[in-house]
Amino acid sequence: MQLSNQKNSKAKPSTEPTPLNDEAIIIKGARVHNLKGFSVEIPRDQLVVITGPSGSGKSSLAFDTIYAEGQRRYVESLSVYARQFLERMQKPEVESISGLSPTISIDQKTVSYNPRSTVGTVTEIYDYLRLLFARVSRPVCYNCRKPIQSQTPQQIVDQISGYPEQTKISLLAPIVRDRKGEHQKELQDLRQKGFVRVRVDGEVVDLAEEIKVDKNKKHMIEVYVDRLILKDDKGETLRRLGESVELSLRMGGGTLIAETQQDGQKTDHLFSEKFACADCNISYPEPEPRTFSFNSPLGACPTCDGLGYLKTEDDAETTDEEDPEVENEVALKSNPICPECHGQRLKIESRHFLIAKKNISEFCEYSTAQLLEQILALKLSPRELQIADRILKEIADRLGFLRDVGVGYLSLARAAQTLSGGEAQRIRLATQIGSSLVGVTYVLDEPSIGLHPRDNQRLIKTLHRLRDLGNTVLVVEHDRETMENADWILDLGPGAGVLGGELVDQGTYETIKNSKVSLTGKYLRGDLIIPTPKTRRTPKSDQWVEIKNANLNNLKGVNAKFPLGLLTCVTGVSGSGKSTLVIDTLYRLLMHHIYGSVIDDIKIKSVTGLEKVDKIIDIDQSPIGRTPRSNPATYTGLFKLVRDMFAQLPESQIRGYKSGRFSFNVKGGRCEACEGDGVKKVEMHFLSDVFVRCDVCKGARYNRETLDIRYKGKNIAQVLDFSVEEAFDFFTAVPQIFSKLKVLRDVGLGYIRLGQKSTSLSGGESQRIKLSKELSKSSTGKTVYILDEPSTGLHFDDIKKLVSMLQALVDQGNTVIVIEHNLEIIAVADHLIDLGPEGGDAGGKIISTGSPEKIAEDPQSFTGKYLKPYLDELRLHSK
Repeated sequence: MQLSNQKNSKAKPSTEPTPLNDEAIIIKGARVHNLKGFSVEIPRDQLVVITGPSGSGKSSLAFDTIYAEGQRRYVESLSVYARQFLERMQKPEVESISGLSPTISIDQKTVSYNPRSTVGTVTEIYDYLRLLFARVSRPVCYNCRKPIQSQTPQQIVDQISGYPEQTKISLLAPIVRDRKGEHQKELQDLRQKGFVRVRVDGEVVDLAEEIKVDKNKKHMIEVYVDRLILKDDKGETLRRLGESVELSLRMGGGTLIAETQQDGQKTDHLFSEKFACADCNISYPEPEPRTFSFNSPLGACPTCDGLGYLKTEDDAETTDEEDPEVENEVALKSNPICPECHGQRLKIESRHFLIAKKNISEFCEYSTAQLLEQILALKLSPRELQIADRILKEIADRLGFLRDVGVGYLSLARAAQTLSGGEAQRIRLATQIGSSLVGVTYVLDEPSIGLHPRDNQRLIKTLHRLRDLGNTVLVVEHDRETMENADWILDLGPGAGVLGGELVDQGTYETIKNSKVSLTGKYLRGDLIIPTPKTRRTPKSDQWVEIKNANLNNLKGVNAKFPLGLLTCVTGVSGSGKSTLVIDTLYRLLMHHIYGSVIDDIKIKSVTGLEKVDKIIDIDQSPIGRTPRSNPATYTGLFKLVRDMFAQLPESQIRGYKSGRFSFNVKGGRCEACEGDGVKKVEMHFLSDVFVRCDVCKGARYNRETLDIRYKGKNIAQVLDFSVEEAFDFFTAVPQIFSKLKVLRDVGLGYIRLGQKSTSLSGGESQRIKLSKELSKSSTGKTVYILDEPSTGLHFDDIKKLVSMLQALVDQGNTVIVIEHNLEIIAVADHLIDLGPEGGDAGGKIISTGSPEKIAEDPQSFTGKYLKPYLDELRLHSK
């Protein structure tokens, strides 16, 4: 929340929309999850914010109702094959929805875990770069660095004839290069032309034989044009060689392979009419887009297979045999950089096609903002410019979109799996703007996550641009500035879980701000605030962890001092080096000191004060489990307590049921028809798999005998279906269970269900579940807790609860270090470390340190610029 009303920086909606029946998405009787059957009209072609407390039903309305119904209707328009499953596909529980256009979801749960995905491939900018390099790059010899010239057939003959006498030479013409198919037509053509042998995927095969290849795999087929031995009689040999070279080049599209054999060793030499170094006997294939793809055999480095690093065996996942639902954490070893391509992923030939003296991988190492400058400054010849003009425009436009959504500090080479949920979402948002679709309903989940207040206006302009193209933009959001710039706001609540699911109010920002019934409105107008501490804790002179000369990633010789026993916020614009300093440096140093973990690439001069810490906990936003079988109850250890309690019931004792009987992961008590999943997978081939409820257990996951066991009238499946709030009231008489539920409720998760699949949880929810697990443990008083953006997904009222929990941790003597952009959390910290001044290469320096009041007065700090009016407004409302 930003209480200060910065009217100068705000782009107000041009017109205030009135939701008319023919210009609205009309929803009647919405009852998905906790929605209580309300009806609503949402104006189309507008920027609409859906807000309210965490668990009030925002995602249920936006994603599980509007987006899900839009997808269902899309599938309905497809083939008969897809429609035959429709009666089994779950329709949102709603009476009717009209005025709905095709829907696209841009959420935080779509981060690719494919190691081959990069920012460049996800945004498709790398595809345009590959096309650019295929058309206007200039090759240089990787041996002598001289420009490579084209070779005439005569030059090729001279080069081959220069091999030692008695060398056996086979000339091959490439017929099929890395293409899928059975290729029977090509093989039959070769037979009719009288050729005898071919080489299929490296294996020599007689054309007289029946040749079958897998049509679903890519193949290389080269035909043997001639075989000869270099002899003293150069005249006859040169004549025959000349004819065979010309034929090979003609059949191979200007390329041939000379296979030489000496002392039993066979070696392939590639020759091309276009690219070859006469001095070094090196030839390149003619460039095409696949030449620059690390996902294609034509471009990928053969040593690392295009990954950029060498694979190592990760420690195997382990499972607690006694409690199979609990997945133990494993330590992943770092992968060494590939010694052949040095992390650039491409073959040596592909790395030596240059534009402006740089190869494609070097272009991808720039931040997207820097790359945009490079692209706009490229100097090409008139002919090259004529070829590349449209390609360059597409690249520049997409790079501009990335800059506008606040991720200009990312490079195209950045692995997609290292992106935060907010970064991944904004990248997909930029990609959608590039597609220029109109008449679409976009549904976004907190796109402002991870953005510094300075960058918020760029994001808002991007959302307006998406709207102005002719689309409806629905945004689930808590950010005040985004609400100020919205055309319409839906406020859900009044509480979470069973206490939510109602439409509290709707209208413009001013309507919600002045609403007497809206909890959001009370925070917007300052009736409710998150107060700063009356007195801030001050650092003790001997209680610091000090790191000197940190240089990892974009850090530039940073000297950082972290006070112990305080709540510290590390702030700065996106990409300024916050995570590098806290997670990649401090956390790993503490892990090495306390647990002996390996830290090969830490770049520091020295560190002191580590001995004052006896435990380090990183509470990040990664999923709490890798499979849908993981859930909040299993992760926190709550489910083991529940199973033990059910096993101790008299009826279980009589039947001889042990705790394992109540696990859905092992045979005995679970439903074997669905193996305890509660759902069955229907493969849709060209679509995502559809999961339908098990028709044996009806989604309960257990067999009939297990479900006979009841505590206070509820069986184990019904307990798993409880929300934390419902379970809190249900288990008041069971202290161990009750205490764990209380912590979950206190961190603002009273609305989540105990058995909710971990894969359906947002990053912020996963992080708060991890926090609750740690809070339920006994503290040593010398623990360092690290949290990355804990405000993610939290309403103002939930941030108030979170702040209370963090302060309680510090009151016990612990240290809490938070990476955060949210002004509410920054303002309550004892100590700030502000990085900047910009992101990427322009960041990596500490701008200012001290109390929030000190940072607010620092003219060099972007954080201070936004923090000062917020603190002033807080003081005004505190009086």
